[in-house]
Amino acid sequence: MKRPHLPVASAWSRLAPRYLPFADAASDSLPLGRLLRLSLFQVSVGMAMVLAHGVLNRVMIVELGVSAWVVAIMVSLPLLFAPFRVLVGFRSDTHKSFLGWRRVPYLWMGSLLQFGGLAIMPFALLVLSGQGFGSQAYGQIGAALAFLLVGAGLHTTQTAGLALAMDLAPQQDRPRVVALLHCVLLIGMIASAFLFGWLLSEFSPLRLIRVIQGAALLTLVLNVLSLWKQEARDPARTAHHLPRAEFGEVWREFAGQPRVRRFLLAVALGTAGFSMQDILLEPYGGQVMQLSVGGTTILTALMACGALGAFFMAGKLLLRGGDPCRLAGMGGVSGICALAAIMLAEPLHSLLLFRTGTFLLGFGAGLFAVGTLTIATVLQQDGQQTGLALGAWGAVQATAAGLAIAVGGGVRDLASGLAEQGLFGSVLRDPATGYAAVYQIEIVLLFAMLVTLGPLVRFAPGMHETHGKGRLGLADLPG
Repeated sequence: MKRPHLPVASAWSRLAPRYLPFADAASDSLPLGRLLRLSLFQVSVGMAMVLAHGVLNRVMIVELGVSAWVVAIMVSLPLLFAPFRVLVGFRSDTHKSFLGWRRVPYLWMGSLLQFGGLAIMPFALLVLSGQGFGSQAYGQIGAALAFLLVGAGLHTTQTAGLALAMDLAPQQDRPRVVALLHCVLLIGMIASAFLFGWLLSEFSPLRLIRVIQGAALLTLVLNVLSLWKQEARDPARTAHHLPRAEFGEVWREFAGQPRVRRFLLAVALGTAGFSMQDILLEPYGGQVMQLSVGGTTILTALMACGALGAFFMAGKLLLRGGDPCRLAGMGGVSGICALAAIMLAEPLHSLLLFRTGTFLLGFGAGLFAVGTLTIATVLQQDGQQTGLALGAWGAVQATAAGLAIAVGGGVRDLASGLAEQGLFGSVLRDPATGYAAVYQIEIVLLFAMLVTLGPLVRFAPGMHETHGKGRLGLADLPG
């Protein structure tokens, strides 16, 4: 009775890997179901990022009446842990354990740190705002501790999780796995933003406590599901009697390679080039392009759609033998075009050009992120220091992003103030001048990234072993 359906099932099994997004990232050693379950740690990381950098900004300033400078300091605290991602990655590479796990202990510890930070955060914020019992100084200390714990937890979880994914994925499938994990991170951020916005639409202190502590519980559940039975126990590899190199020695050897230094510099320049406008795009849309609140909200969705399109495209191109260096370079070129379009939209009074530039900005940032993370996965081909390489990538990216956002806001305020005083002439006495100054600096940074990344197209280790007929076709980058 079931034989007539066999051809249909056979046809579907042939079509699915071709047309379903990232179905080709799965392998015999890492089936799609197991890979998707592993990617749940990215959902918890995205949820924490949305809370720390998005939802709580508005809640603290508007509903709780906290000073903006205090909010800025609190939100920046998680970035203090970003440089330690290198150490976390190294420790997960060389972890000693009688149980035989390397990555699981760090995933678990990162999950507990995230949970603890989110659990105490709402009470600390209420005391900080003066709505709780005790001095506001206790609220400042508690809020600082909460944000530090969340930052330490998400950086530890993401570093160890990415390293575990690279351990489980075959070498040839790692680029698609990287693209899938980035896609899950973005989807988690988008879903969390909508969910938190809906839950906090009618704000009250009690609801704030329920929402954030619910996020803490969900974080623990997602991360436990993610790491459950993923890493095989190998006590021989983590035995205490085995010699372990010192971090300083391994880092000097790793960072001493000219190509590694060039790669990390390119990551810093590119990340800064894409991140400097991070908190300025929506104000630019409202103040300069005269968009409503709903209209500026659409900008976030456009950037997210651009990034999702980049992840899908990156997975396909890397599957066909695309060079990750060229992919990152293509992202830089897309970012330059996007920033130019955003600047030209104001004198041309073109909302279509502005929205197109916003979409291309997300698209370019997505290509750059997937390309550089893929490069990081092959910096240590023997797999012994995968965590170190991924930790270095994450540390440089997070630090550069945080510094760029801070500098971008300062540059915008400074340029706008000078323009209002007429120091740039009457033509540039316009609100758009401050924003344009930031966008032009970003274009220069992206050009510098292309120049820095160029030599790696030809010489990056292990980049060309799997190239086939499906090369990207992008011309050699300058350098």
